[in-house]
Formats: sequence, C-alpha cells, structure tokens
Amino acid sequence: MKSLSMQFFKKIKQHKNFLLFIFLFGYAHSIQIRFLIRQKISWYLFTPEAAIMTFLSSGLFFYIMLILIKRWQKSTYFSIPEALKIFSTSILIYLFILKISGFIIAFSFDNIERNFNLKTFTNALVSNLIDAFIYGSFFLAYYYHLKNKKYQNELAKYSLALSENKMNQLKTQLNPHFLFNNLNILDQLIEEDKIKASDFLNDFAEIYRYVLDVNPKKVVKIEDELNFIHKYFSIIEHKYGNAFLLSVEENKKAINKYIPPLAIQLLLENVIKHNLGTEKNPIQITIQINDAIIVSNNVKKKQNLNLHSGKGLQNLKEQYALLSKQKILITETSNQFTIILPIISNEFTYENSHY
Repeated sequence: MKSLSMQFFKKIKQHKNFLLFIFLFGYAHSIQIRFLIRQKISWYLFTPEAAIMTFLSSGLFFYIMLILIKRWQKSTYFSIPEALKIFSTSILIYLFILKISGFIIAFSFDNIERNFNLKTFTNALVSNLIDAFIYGSFFLAYYYHLKNKKYQNELAKYSLALSENKMNQLKTQLNPHFLFNNLNILDQLIEEDKIKASDFLNDFAEIYRYVLDVNPKKVVKIEDELNFIHKYFSIIEHKYGNAFLLSVEENKKAINKYIPPLAIQLLLENVIKHNLGTEKNPIQITIQINDAIIVSNNVKKKQNLNLHSGKGLQNLKEQYALLSKQKILITETSNQFTIILPIISNEFTYENSHY
C-alpha cells in the first residue's frame, strides 16, 4: 500500500502543471456559469466546490481513457482512428458511470423524481457530454504531447548511438591505415639504413602512443594535435630528408579549440602520398591556424595516381559530417593544393547537436 501511495503521489507531482491547469480551468468555468445564471456578483460565485467536483470527475474520465489507451493503442505515433475510438468509448463509459452513480445517490436520498426527470436528465447529460469533450480533448492533447516528446528523445538517442557507432567505425579504419603506411616506411628504411630505421622506430612508437590515446576521443585540442604533428613530421624527415618541408603559423587563441584526432596528420600524409618531392625541388607544406585550419602545398604530382583510393580524405569528411554542420573545403590549381578544415569551438558540440 505504501509503495502504491508513493507511486500515486509521484505521478501527481510529475503532472502537477497539467492538473493545476485542469483545476483552474474548471474553477473559472464554474464562476462563469454561476454568473450567467445569477447575473450578479456574490461570494457564492467563488466557492470552489463545483470546481473540485469537476476536477474529480475529470480525473475519473482521464483514468478511463488511460486504461483504454493502454489496452487498445497499437501504433507508436498519433493515430486518428485509434484516438477517436478511445475517445468515444471513454465518453460512453464515463457517462454511464456518472449516471449510475447519480441514480444510486438520488435513490439513497429519495430524489429520483427531482434529479432524473426528462428535462433535468437531458440538461445534465448534455452538460456532462460537453465537459467530457472539453476535458477529454485537453487530456488527449497532453498525453500525445508527452508521447511524442518521449518518442523524439528515443529517436535522438538512437540517432546518437548510430553516429557513435559510425564514428567508431571510421576511427577503426583510420588507425590501421596510419599504422600500415608508416610500417611501409619502416620496411623501406630497414633496407636502406638500419640506424635510421632504429631511430624511426623509436619516434614511431612515441607518436603511435598518441594515436592510441586519442582513439576513444571524438575531438582533440589543436595544440595537442600540433605537438603530435611535429613529432610525426620528424619520422617523415627520417625517410625523405628535406624533400618535404613544413611550416606552421598559429594563432594562440585558436589552438585551444578542437578538431578530429589525426585530421592534420591525414592531410600531411595525403600530400606526401600524392606528390614527388626532392631536396632540390621540395614540397613546401604550410599549416595556417586562425578561424580555420588551412593546409596548403605546391603540387608535383606522382605519375601512378590510380594507386591512391582517397579513402583517408573521405573518412575525414564523414567525421566532420558527424561532428558538425561545417564542411571541408578543397581548392586545387595546377600548382597549388589547399584544404580548409573547420575548427570545432566546443568539445561537446557533437553531443549537444543530437539532443
């Protein structure tokens, strides 16, 4: 019994605003009717007993509708045929209960003739029917509003779960991609220079630790990514010497904002993969960080471009599609290639955008 009463009061508290609205509406309605009948203002106009009875009878009607909704409603969204069926049946049951209760009370006080003559019965029935339409409409509107709100929340959670899953899939693709490309470099260095290969391996172990650390994260600070980029470029220099040169121009305020992990590294890797740099004619890579991240380089394309699938860049585009509404911009001329990455200002932008 105690648990039932606690659940009852919990429900009352949960829907207190709606119940208060029903009571105040009934109270205002009772004042209006009394004034229309008496045509004068008196203390009787403001007594609450009529409003209390209306509130209690409305509660009975709501309870009947709720039982029928739980029993008959099949669809997860608002259905007009179902709503009409529930509403009309609830009204019939409600009126039947009211009249039976009224008859029992009238019989107990020997007032059947007074309360159940044709005129009184008809007037009371019409009044009860109008009240049922008014308060029942309020209840259905409120009920389906809550149901729709719950459905939208569940839809948002489902959408977030799908996005999370997609993001994890993209990262799963990216990390092996990063590992595979650098192991290829290591394999080539082992054949060419074992000392360089050993130094490369040490540097690679350090930067791959960063890769593992950021793996569960959706975004990272630009400052952290830049520190990683400098270490990553050092292993590029192990392989290519001065065939590729890097310069970074950064705004100190901007580096405290966010981007997807390994985003800049992916662009550097893309430059190296598609261009043929030499120490006499190096590829100059410039990273500018301000309102956006601009990565540009002069172009000296390799001949065997068909070997490159472009999956890494597509992967990054898909990550941005999940993280924000901003898009990656790409511009290319015969001698210059530029990619602009949007900056994510808030670490929690991704989570907030799904609720």
